[in-house]
Amino acid sequence: MRFFATVISAAALLSLAPAPTHALKILMNNDDGFGSGNLREFYRILKGMGHDVLIVAPATQQSAQGGRADYTTEANLTAPTQYNIVPAGAPSVGTDPHDANIWYYNGTPAACTFVALDYVLPRHYPAWNQAPDLLTSGPNFGTNLGPFVFTLSGTLGAAYAAVERSIPALAFSASNPSIAFANVTNGSNPATWAAGVSAQIVDLFAGRTAEGARVLPLGYGVNVNIPELNSSAMPEVVASRLTGNAVVDIAAYNETTGLFHYESLEPPAAGVNVCYNGDCGLPGETDVVASGKVSVSVFTVDYDAPSIGYTDMVFEKVFGERNGTGGGYGRRDVGVRRGAARGRRLMTGRDALREE
Repeated sequence: MRFFATVISAAALLSLAPAPTHALKILMNNDDGFGSGNLREFYRILKGMGHDVLIVAPATQQSAQGGRADYTTEANLTAPTQYNIVPAGAPSVGTDPHDANIWYYNGTPAACTFVALDYVLPRHYPAWNQAPDLLTSGPNFGTNLGPFVFTLSGTLGAAYAAVERSIPALAFSASNPSIAFANVTNGSNPATWAAGVSAQIVDLFAGRTAEGARVLPLGYGVNVNIPELNSSAMPEVVASRLTGNAVVDIAAYNETTGLFHYESLEPPAAGVNVCYNGDCGLPGETDVVASGKVSVSVFTVDYDAPSIGYTDMVFEKVFGERNGTGGGYGRRDVGVRRGAARGRRLMTGRDALREE
């Protein structure tokens, strides 16, 4: 199922997005914390579009948590929340003092998704029936490109936690640096631009979803990555896939400090870029963002291997020959599609930024 043409220009994108005939109930989350400038600008813009929006996001920065659902063991905050918005001693779940629809929880992004669905909505928003029309996560500070970061990212973790609970989800990641919401003082800044791009993508989905219909098929989610922006202009939007020149980490050892840190494996590993599912003709999201365009990758939470000969061969290791396929698979590079761009840094950011 294709939601986008392969490439959508900025002008075409705006013309293709009809005004929503109905407001969506949008649950918002992220991993950078509920005081993130990107998140708060996204919230403001979606509200201005007429959507019914609610934030339930981590009390503090929670990058690189993946889908880990970690719940606090303390009923009250032992330290202030991000940017001292809420003081120590306040409940571990609560609202921003200035906006009752902005909630924090002292846990991981996936835990915030579950707290939203199972505590905040039934107790405080009964009209939502514990079923938002859509969950959005991000926009993250730093892109989340490829399968390795997909499993590492708290931004993606918040999204696929929702998809697993039958809630359609869009994950957004941008290339701008971290900024507190209080430091966003005008509309001419990367946080507002990233939020604006994200909101236009949401508007495409909203405008093409009939009232009462699901925004996405059951079990589907979308990963959106936004390149570095220099203005509010909408870049081209490209249909992409997770694999394709995506990177994976190595543990780099510092002989002086005796400590490890991450570095990207070069050239990109074959294992993380193999293409078995979906349209192998689509470009990898890593290359799309490197070219200054917005990547839109569609994923599902059905992680089963495809019904192909290789899968039969794996089963045959345990059960013997099943379908008479026989043979074997090569030692490496079987079924791999590599992107054309090699030998250059392709990630403009990442979910967990290493402290230099």
